[in-house]
Amino acid sequence: MMHADPDTWRALAEWAAAASGAFLRAQVKAGASAAQLFDSWAGSLGRADYAEHVMPHSTAALSQVRDLGVPLVHFGTGTGEILDLMKEAGADVVGVDYRLNLAEATRRLGAQTPLQGNIDPALLTAPWEVLEAHVRAVAEAGSGAAGHVLNLGHGVPPETDPEVLTRVVELIHSL
Repeated sequence: MMHADPDTWRALAEWAAAASGAFLRAQVKAGASAAQLFDSWAGSLGRADYAEHVMPHSTAALSQVRDLGVPLVHFGTGTGEILDLMKEAGADVVGVDYRLNLAEATRRLGAQTPLQGNIDPALLTAPWEVLEAHVRAVAEAGSGAAGHVLNLGHGVPPETDPEVLTRVVELIHSL
């Protein structure tokens, strides 16, 4: 649609940016201490298409919350090649999925950029020793960034045992 019907794409993206920005604003006004723009499809685009067809709308959504003074997180899946553009769109914190090591994300964005992520959700069903080693490795890889919100590099699979999540949180707090 971006290329075949750019006017419709632009109208849809403007609507989505306005709705997303309003929703983020409502969350912060209701007490959220941070806001996150979550874009599951951004990573399916090349840099040029993201910069031209999506980034301005991400910027518009995030700008609706900027004046509220909370940290703004921008997360997408498969976005390793556009992390810098996502930051440039207005993010204070850049979310990194499980596909890119956080040390590499820090190299690409600079040590001054806080990161969020990037535990591989597929490992939530692995033996505890494997998952624990992975969580520790993610924490270590994120240690070079200005800050690191240690969490999943995407959503929780429905088959995940809640006790595993409890153990992961306890491990993270112990670190």
